[in-house]
Amino acid sequence: MYSRKVRALTPYVPGEQPQNRQYIKLNTNENPFPPAPGVRDLLRNFDPSRLRLYPDPDSTRLREAFAARFVLEKENIFCGNGSDEVLAHLFYAFFDEEFGPVLFPDVSYSFYPVFCSLHGLSYREVPLGEDYSVNIGLFKEIAGESDYSGIIVANPNAPTGISLSRSDIIDLLESSRSDRLVAVDEAYVDFGGESVTDLVNRYPNLLVVGTLSKSYSLAGLRLGYAAGNPDLIEALTRTKDAFNSYPVSRLAQEIAVTALEDTDYFEKCRDELIAVREWTAKKLSDDGWRVLPSKANFLFAGPTFTTAEKLYAILKERGFLVRFFPSPRTREFLRISIGSRTDMEGFFSELSRIRNEI
Repeated sequence: MYSRKVRALTPYVPGEQPQNRQYIKLNTNENPFPPAPGVRDLLRNFDPSRLRLYPDPDSTRLREAFAARFVLEKENIFCGNGSDEVLAHLFYAFFDEEFGPVLFPDVSYSFYPVFCSLHGLSYREVPLGEDYSVNIGLFKEIAGESDYSGIIVANPNAPTGISLSRSDIIDLLESSRSDRLVAVDEAYVDFGGESVTDLVNRYPNLLVVGTLSKSYSLAGLRLGYAAGNPDLIEALTRTKDAFNSYPVSRLAQEIAVTALEDTDYFEKCRDELIAVREWTAKKLSDDGWRVLPSKANFLFAGPTFTTAEKLYAILKERGFLVRFFPSPRTREFLRISIGSRTDMEGFFSELSRIRNEI
């Protein structure tokens, strides 16, 4: 009964969410802090009878809240159910097999090739540099020598956590074709990266995608956004309305607005998480691990006292979940989400015990 298209798909595999026991979850980049206090108050006072009505299909108030945060207009903002849905619309709306492959790094968000498969697009993976940074020079070289459908880069990159500078992104924009989209996936940018959201009106082919899952502690809400030139937002809206004209629920819109408006709480939690990340990175480095420089809410780090795959399995057995990527360029590393200071202290205590036993 499956269509040929479905049979050909290789679905994305998310980080484990096991239900069999209590784990210290350091594998899916969830924020260890609760959402803004106003979210709790909103839920306590929300009238459930309002759920009988459809939500605003245009997410007007939420788009205005994002616009206020980024000093843009609401016409520059698109909202969807998590950044994954926004990315799926992006791949459909802007990339076309007729124009050539989609370009993205060979080590990056593993949903990108899945989206290409879903939409029947070819792609070309651009190798990272030896230091695991995105090679802007190679992107420019490939884009200058052959046709392509568009470019997407995650910044900071996943799973490495390494961030490009604004000047790197501007260099890529200046050297790319103006009729080909350059998408920048800023899911982790709030943890120390340099955003280019303010450049979307300067570069009509720039689309920035983000999420409230990480830095706003709302992974369970599923709320993502895109910022771009109004023409790009119109293309996303056309795609959305051909798929689901009411994608963001009434409750989700109100929760997201409440979270966005509490900038003091956002900054407090972000700063504390960055401090724990830097503390964790130093401790791992002091213990002999290879730790890549991260501007995300996770670290990509390789142990030296055993293999990453073996350590992943031992940690899981003992109640600590981290992420292991078995491909050739990533199998020496573990991606370790940054939890609370207490979480990370427990992680190091368990590492010490494991190291003494091996």
